[in-house]
Amino acid sequence: MFRHLGRRAASCTARKRTYSEFKHGNLPHSHSPITTDLEFFNSVRPDGQQIPTYRVLDSVGQPIDGSTVPEIDESFARKLYETMMLLPTLDTLLYSVQRQGKISFYHGEEATVVGSAAALSPTDEVLGQYREMGVLLWRGFDLDSIMSQCLGNKEDKATKGRQMPVHFGSPQHHFHTISSPLATQIPQAAGVGYALKRDPERRGKDCAVCYFGEGAASEGDFHAGMLLASTIPSPTLFIVRNNGFAISTPSSEQYYGDGIAARGPGYGIDTIRVDGNDILAVLGAVREARRRCVQQGRAVLVESMTYRVGHHSTSDDSFAYRARQEVEDRKKVDNPVSRLRLFLESRKWWSDDEETELKARLKSEILTAFKRAENLSRWELKELFSDVYGGDEPWNLREQREELGELLKKYGTVWEPWKKEREKFSGSGDEFLS
Repeated sequence: MFRHLGRRAASCTARKRTYSEFKHGNLPHSHSPITTDLEFFNSVRPDGQQIPTYRVLDSVGQPIDGSTVPEIDESFARKLYETMMLLPTLDTLLYSVQRQGKISFYHGEEATVVGSAAALSPTDEVLGQYREMGVLLWRGFDLDSIMSQCLGNKEDKATKGRQMPVHFGSPQHHFHTISSPLATQIPQAAGVGYALKRDPERRGKDCAVCYFGEGAASEGDFHAGMLLASTIPSPTLFIVRNNGFAISTPSSEQYYGDGIAARGPGYGIDTIRVDGNDILAVLGAVREARRRCVQQGRAVLVESMTYRVGHHSTSDDSFAYRARQEVEDRKKVDNPVSRLRLFLESRKWWSDDEETELKARLKSEILTAFKRAENLSRWELKELFSDVYGGDEPWNLREQREELGELLKKYGTVWEPWKKEREKFSGSGDEFLS
């Protein structure tokens, strides 16, 4: 009997079913058709194939047959390219600075972030992970602000030097401060989206945008956030960067199913998979995803398929778990920067001379911003305890401040390491010595 049922199930899954074949109506209070076939399924596609990946440009920057190039003009396209070029130039400098011990931690990424940022409204609320500096740059966050946060000086207005490098925040740019623990921003974004939906002035205008990697999607917070955003529902746009590695774990060891996009339909969420190294595909996909998100007031999931060329962070040596040649091959075959440049050149929107000028200008501007930020002092030491809690200061924070004052009085003027450290702060911590 079970052998017979097994053969019957296999024969059912071997062909595409149509709803006209179901003759027994639907399950009560449901759209699920009733069937007498014992049929298992393991795909979100009716034909059993993997979820397709949306692409506009081929590997040499030409629109592929049948594709639709998003509506862009020359000025917009040039801004896309210049922002993309700025990111790796920043990466190179800050990576070197971290290796010199001047900052503690750094890492970055490209086309997915810039392409999606360009598709958003500047007032959409962004909750990022670690690699979304491109969103801030697109929105006008300048190099001085980037360097101030990474070095923790007195111009780091959002975090006052109390956050790790690249843990940006900017209320002015609607960019929520990044947290170190993975995936905490995912349920938070669902809540932000719900708050926007309840706000009469922003309902139907803005959405919450949540960035995370495929490794973060292995956390329980991912499922909590997706469930919350899909059932309330809330206008929350989830953008997952599937770059093949969660630190040192390849995606083949992170999940057995068809990537992260396969999970969207399970939560009743509109979903698309896009080529994350094709900035025009990302731009078009996220524009449409955002439109659905805002107009329907519901969550949308975008899985961006990319590849992490750089190391996960400055504390990581990726060549310990992947071949160097693999990385070099991906740089040549599927390079997002060169694909966009070739597209611009084909439209006479870019030239070799402009490329040379841009590289020199970006390098000069970045070095100037770094040198300026490096020479600025930190916030006053007392700011260590400000803006931690709203309302009255709790007893534990008051005790910590008093304890620091006692230690500074004891060691701050006589022990050389403490004397040198005090000099880095505005006022040298004198407010604790009086």
